[in-house]
Amino acid sequence: MARLFNAYVIVDWSAASKAAKGADSIWIGVLKRDVRFRMAFEAHNPPTRAEGEKLLASVLDDRAKRSERTLLGVGFPLGFPRGLAAGLKLPGDEPWRAVWNQLDRMVKDKADNTNNRFGVGSEINRRLTGGPFPFWGVPPKDALTTLQPKRGRSHGPEDLPEFRHVELSLKGASPVWKLYYQGSLGGQAILGIPMLRRLKIARPETLKVWPFETGWKALTEADLAGVDVLAAEVDPSLVKAAPLPGELKNTAQVRATAENFARLDEAGRLGALFGHARDAAADMVVDAEREEGWILGV
Repeated sequence: MARLFNAYVIVDWSAASKAAKGADSIWIGVLKRDVRFRMAFEAHNPPTRAEGEKLLASVLDDRAKRSERTLLGVGFPLGFPRGLAAGLKLPGDEPWRAVWNQLDRMVKDKADNTNNRFGVGSEINRRLTGGPFPFWGVPPKDALTTLQPKRGRSHGPEDLPEFRHVELSLKGASPVWKLYYQGSLGGQAILGIPMLRRLKIARPETLKVWPFETGWKALTEADLAGVDVLAAEVDPSLVKAAPLPGELKNTAQVRATAENFARLDEAGRLGALFGHARDAAADMVVDAEREEGWILGV
């Protein structure tokens, strides 16, 4: 069985407000064939999101010119708990895309990593509830009337859900509403989604986003005809990664994740990973495909 992909790019993103390198910064792992057609891994550690986006665009375009399809795994949520688009009264019949477009209008992310992610969370809170909910998590010195350092209250039956379906499938997962502190991914989502949106706009027909544009189903070569890049949410921490000598934990995680997907692809088992469990509830499938997304491998 032929591979679905020729290259595997794994992105460990960052919401840092300053340029940074090393541990807990941006790491981009690229697993591709070298001049001898052997799979070879290379790690990149761009200090800013702007440089990371430029690097990703270059890697994806280079693979496409070689007629090689790339799996682009990004380590941040591609959607929010069901109901956000409706709560913000966003137009369109694709809630995920409406939220992506709204974030793009709101986010200001400068070349030096200065960004307004807390302001975006605060403004969305204002529009949804008029108070510091559902987004929370901000340095005390940056606290706002509609965004506080700690979660103010629990989610009730009339509120948007605290977790996406996929987070309920993972032990100890943080909600996307959490913008700061250990384990938070909300800031990365706010800043990462506009970046991926720009990559897609530059490749409107050849970059597809799973499961929003493919359906939550097992994928075959026929499903990916004409696709140069398939973007999917991943969680590098799900793969056990033993760092090589001199290798940082972040580097090891993106390498191990890329190598794991490559092994599954070589064995003809990766395509099935894009599908849901047989006993998945129908409403969960609809929510994942329309607005929440899912984590590949969960």
